[in-house]
Amino acid sequence: MFWPVASGFALGGGLIIAIGAQNAFLLRQGLLRSHVFILCLIAATADAALIIAGVAGVGTLVQSNPTLLKVVTLGGAIFLTVYALQAAWRAWKPDALAVEGQAPASLGKAVSTLLAFTFLNPHVYLDTVVLVGGISAQYVGDARVAFAVGAVLASFVWFFSLGYGARLLTPLFAKPRAWQILDGIIAIIMALLALSLLQRFFTS
Repeated sequence: MFWPVASGFALGGGLIIAIGAQNAFLLRQGLLRSHVFILCLIAATADAALIIAGVAGVGTLVQSNPTLLKVVTLGGAIFLTVYALQAAWRAWKPDALAVEGQAPASLGKAVSTLLAFTFLNPHVYLDTVVLVGGISAQYVGDARVAFAVGAVLASFVWFFSLGYGARLLTPLFAKPRAWQILDGIIAIIMALLALSLLQRFFTS
């Protein structure tokens, strides 16, 4: 079961690491040491719920339809390729993440802001429900569960590392070179996953 877990972890991690509004918000909260645990828990749990929904629903639907499986596989490969190219472009043109100092927000405001960043972002549904759920159709039975566990584990590891490691990482990520390396790694991971899907598409 190692490879399904590792594959799910790599996909989940690669998709979630790209810095967006949600991650920038959590990083800022980590810098302020404000409601870090509850915000990381909410972000990871929400992501896990979407992943499980995708694997349980979309994965089963796709697996039962060979034509749909090929469509999702090709679509996933294309999406991952575009994602890899975007990360490569960011690595080529890096920017430092500016985190301005500000007073800590109330818990209610912080949670509502995080939920908005999470559920009002259309990419979260494409990434977790459709893409992860669709790719999980490549696995059957316990292997699919292991794939989902890997993807969920990546979410928990990333969000809690981001929240609690913020103060350690911020001096480093004030430098464009750090973002360049991170985005370069993301680009490589996404490209390898895309190649894997293309291989499945042309050999199935």
